[in-house]
Amino acid sequence: MESETKSDIIDATNRVLCEHGYAGLTMQKIADESAMTTAAIHYHFDTKAELLNAFLDDLIERFKAELASEATDPRERLTAFLDAAFTPTNPDADGFPVAIMELKSQAPFQELFRERFLDLDDVMREVVAEIVTDGIDDGHFEETDPDEVARLVTTSINGAHARKVALGEPLDETRHVLENTLELHLDWQPESEVVA
Repeated sequence: MESETKSDIIDATNRVLCEHGYAGLTMQKIADESAMTTAAIHYHFDTKAELLNAFLDDLIERFKAELASEATDPRERLTAFLDAAFTPTNPDADGFPVAIMELKSQAPFQELFRERFLDLDDVMREVVAEIVTDGIDDGHFEETDPDEVARLVTTSINGAHARKVALGEPLDETRHVLENTLELHLDWQPESEVVA
C-alpha cells in the first residue's frame, strides 16, 4: 500500500511538472493533483528535493525497462535503444521534455539531481557500449571504440532533446544524423533487415 501511495505521489508530481514546470511545482499542487494532503505527501517525502529525487529514480527505472530488448542481435538492440531514446512514451505529455530540461538546469545547483542525471547517462552509455561490443564480437559492426560510440550516442540524444525543447526541432532530424554517423563508424545499416 505504501509503495502504491508513493507511486501515486510520483505520478502526480509528473503531471504537475508537465503542466506547471519546475518553478510552479509545489507540494500543494501535487496534493491537489493526487487528492492527498500535503501532510500525507510530507509523510513520504520530507522535502521537494527528496520527492524530485524519487521522481528521477523512477524515471531512470522506467527508461531501463524501455531499454530492455528481447532481441539478441546487436543490430536489433541498437534500433530498439534508439527507438526508446527518440520516441516519446507519451506524446500527449507535451510538458514532460520541458520539465526534464528544467530539472537538468538545476543539476549544477542540486547535487541530488546531478547524481540522478549522471546515473541515467551511465545507464545509457553502458547499454550502447555493450551493444557495440557485442556487434563487433559477432562481426556485425566494424572495429571501433565502444565507449566513444556510447559517448557520441548519448551526447546526440541529449542534444536532440535540448533542440526539441528550445528550438522545436523534431527528434527524428537528429536521429537521422546520428544513424548516418553510426553507419560510418559501425558499417551499420539502420533500415536493413537482419538476416540470421
